[in-house]
Formats: sequence, structure tokens, C-alpha cells
Amino acid sequence: MAEANAQQPERQFALQKIYIKDVSFETPHSPEVFTLNWEPKVEFNLASNAQQLQEGLFEVGLTVTLTVKVVDKTAYLIEICQAGIFSILGFQEQEYGHLLGSYCPTVLFPYAREAVSDLVIKGGFPPMLLAPVNFDALYMQHLQQLQQQAEAPTNH
Repeated sequence: MAEANAQQPERQFALQKIYIKDVSFETPHSPEVFTLNWEPKVEFNLASNAQQLQEGLFEVGLTVTLTVKVVDKTAYLIEICQAGIFSILGFQEQEYGHLLGSYCPTVLFPYAREAVSDLVIKGGFPPMLLAPVNFDALYMQHLQQLQQQAEAPTNH
């Protein structure tokens, strides 16, 4: 039994670095938008990507895009890519997808959420607190979509 455990490398997962890779904040209709009745329509989008930097080291980027409109005028548009470098070693091949596609974005989201909040307030707008996101559910949804695409008949 001890020999079997010696064969299995120890699992390691660690956040090495966290940083904003890209940020954009636009208020195309200011100052006019400040005079309008504040009943915002919010469009919120998320995307994540991962790339291997070297053996056991990955960069994961979580992109948050937020468009807020008031009376069909864009009050502000924010796009933030919150990134992190993660050390991931000793996991089974099939576990990497979940770690990179769900667990890492879950770690990054609070940082992106704080950056969005800070930008909105500094832009002169009422606070914008993004609701928590269930990245496990989003990852499972993504896997289901991939499976459906794989099963769909191709017309050639």
C-alpha cells in the first residue's frame, strides 16, 4: 500500500500571483447620463480561459464585461480581465478541466467583483455589487454543450 502511495505524486494547488491583466472603463454619455432618472438596465457577461505556462503552472483569466444603460444610453461599459497564476500538480488529467474552468475562476471572481465596484464608484455612479456566481454550474453547462455538439449529426 505504501508503494502505491509513493507512485502517486502529492497533490498541490496554490495561487502564485493575482493581477489585473486588462481593464477598460468607458462612460460615453457622461455628463448627460448623470441627469437622467437612474433606472439602469444591466448586461453582464463572463468568460474564462486558461493556458499552461510551464509544467504545473497555469495562467487563468476571468473576463467580466458589464454594460449599464439608462434610457437606451450607455451609462458605462466595463471590461476587466482578472488573472491569476496557479500551481497545479499531482491531479488526474480529467481533474484539470474542472480546476481551471471552475475552481480557479471562483478564486478570481471576488477580485474582479471588487475592481468593478471600485471603477463604478470612481466613475461617479451608484455602487454596483455583482451577485455571486456558481462557476461549478457554469462549467457543467459548458460540458453539456460540448457533449451535445459532439453528439449532433454533421451534415457534410
